[in-house]
Amino acid sequence: MTPQADPKQLIEHARRNGYAVGAYNMHNEETTEALVWAAERAQSPIFLQVGRAIIPHMGVRRAFEMTRRVAERSNAKYVIHLDHGSWDEVLEAVRLGFSSVMYDGAHLPFEENIATTRRLVEIAHAYGIPVEAELGKIPDAGESVNWEDYYTDVEEARRFVAETGIDYLAISVGIVHGVIPGIPQAPISIQRIREIKAATGIPLVLHGASGLSDREIQEARAAGIHKFNADTDLRHAFRAGLEAVFAQGDRQLEEAMAEGRSRMIEATMMKMRQYGCAGAAPLAKAA
Repeated sequence: MTPQADPKQLIEHARRNGYAVGAYNMHNEETTEALVWAAERAQSPIFLQVGRAIIPHMGVRRAFEMTRRVAERSNAKYVIHLDHGSWDEVLEAVRLGFSSVMYDGAHLPFEENIATTRRLVEIAHAYGIPVEAELGKIPDAGESVNWEDYYTDVEEARRFVAETGIDYLAISVGIVHGVIPGIPQAPISIQRIREIKAATGIPLVLHGASGLSDREIQEARAAGIHKFNADTDLRHAFRAGLEAVFAQGDRQLEEAMAEGRSRMIEATMMKMRQYGCAGAAPLAKAA
């Protein structure tokens, strides 16, 4: 059985070598296999994310057990990570054996966000588990927003990191959750990434990485992003496989899911090459 990798080691190796690690959501057994098999084939480290869609579907425990069962049978260098967890979900993840967690208190008043995040950092660090948190608001695709109201504030980021002790910070710099085909995404602010990196000194995370251009990904990596979260592009690849099979007429569900899995593997490996983490797994031994 292959155990989970050390997430801080993976991120630190990425930071030192100028690439980023990909973090992707699984939704069932087949999408979990797609992510894990892509990591094996690309020899890439990977964060397997228990996210907001799967938790209402099967709960934190069942999602974790499914992910661990698939990943342990592989040779992948993987981390099982809780994405956008509530207070109770983070505590459950710590008990279950996640090796990385994200607490999402971005909706709280700033002072309360600091206080609750700091307490969860103390708990998680006692178990050797690093914590990601988020500052700024990330809209859904298609929303009309004034981006200056959504960007992560540089001085707030400086204070938040100093007072909470978090290990990675997810920031808002013009990204969105989800992608609407045919509607271009607003350009992200590379300058704001540089400013937050200089102010905080810790690895930064971009959620909503689906839909970013290759140029934006490379510039974001250079500016201080060392973890990209992507889901929508991979779900679309899986869905395209299902639709391609069913377009031929009545087919077994297993045949459709196998095609979806195959297409999701290829889409995930493409992300890994973009992020620069393809081939990095054998090298990320001692950060």
